[in-house]
Parts: sequence; structure tokens; C-alpha cells
Amino acid sequence: MKNSEIKALSSEELLEKIAAETDSLQKLNFAHAISPIENPMKIRQAKKLIARLKTELRAKELAK
Repeated sequence: MKNSEIKALSSEELLEKIAAETDSLQKLNFAHAISPIENPMKIRQAKKLIARLKTELRAKELAK
């Protein structure tokens, strides 16, 4: 997801996306703990996406 796409989301959509991505990250971590996943970089990418979403959410809160 590109930064321009993230900036276009509303606060409610950001909260929903954060929750969905957090669940996805948790599932990736569980799968990786049981048996190594094919591409472990997906974990890092998911963490970075969550961080970018939270950063944009915070920026929108401060702008209000």
C-alpha cells in the first residue's frame, strides 16, 4: 500500500486497516513459529505497514 493511498483513508478506515493488518501479522508470526514461512520478509513488511498506518492516524489526530 502506497503512502498516497494511506493518506487518502479516513480515520475510521485507518483503524479498520490497522486491526486487519495486526491480525494478519499475528497469523504470520504463528505460522512462522510452527514452520518457517516461505518469505520471512513478509513479517517485516507487515510491521512497517502497520507503523505507517499508525503514523498517518496520529497525524490526522493532531491536525484536528
